[in-house]
Amino acid sequence: MSDVTIPRHMGINWIGLGTIIRREWSRVWRVPIQAFLAPWISALMFIFIFGFVVGGNIRLIAGHRYVEFVLPGVLMLNVVNAAFLQSTSQIYFQRFLRYIEETLVAPLSYVEMIIGSLTMTIVRSVVTALGILAIGVAFHATHMYNIFEFLFWIISVSIVFGLLGIIIALWANNFEQLTMLNVFFIAPLSFVGGVFNTVSMLPPWLKWLAYANPFFYFINGLRDSMIGFDEAPPYLGMSVALALIAVLGLVTWRLFKIGYGLRE
Repeated sequence: MSDVTIPRHMGINWIGLGTIIRREWSRVWRVPIQAFLAPWISALMFIFIFGFVVGGNIRLIAGHRYVEFVLPGVLMLNVVNAAFLQSTSQIYFQRFLRYIEETLVAPLSYVEMIIGSLTMTIVRSVVTALGILAIGVAFHATHMYNIFEFLFWIISVSIVFGLLGIIIALWANNFEQLTMLNVFFIAPLSFVGGVFNTVSMLPPWLKWLAYANPFFYFINGLRDSMIGFDEAPPYLGMSVALALIAVLGLVTWRLFKIGYGLRE
């Protein structure tokens, strides 16, 4: 009799995917202050101080009130942080508490494991974004120029930093390493990505930094979707986001396949 390889399952394991999502949903709602209230308060302070107080002394920027200009950047900052923190904590604590083995022995493909992790990452980012939009309404700063473009940027950026968070969580061996990328890469690049200013306001020798910064395209794209102002070809930014998803997705799948950081 010839050997026959029996697949672990046929089609998509919806029960397994649902279990991963419910587990992470339950975990997030055990820390609602950290997961949702903290970014909303942070956004409120940014909008109030930089957009409302400082903006009250600044004339129109790019034809818009300063608080309207700042809101998309502040929203994007919090979406990035929400996505990165969700995915890093999700994978790292599974490794740290050693219950990731339960997922590895389940009838789930590596793609399904990754999709399960990213689904809750997107949900947390969307809830964070909706809360900040509600805050913006209180300052008469929330506008929606193109809802489909808005959803593209929220979801695509969530996936980018969700995948990046998974990779870092697989690599990190302690909490200090877990936060290194956020401290030395995400935070600095996000603040010079056009949150509070246009590229035209930068000195010529610094403009190259904006165009070489992926955060610029994320913030610029979200700003275009909300107030209709952009400083780069829209499809260029979308191409950057989709290329990052493809590359990071392939790297994440490969790390799962070889068991990097998963099997001690």
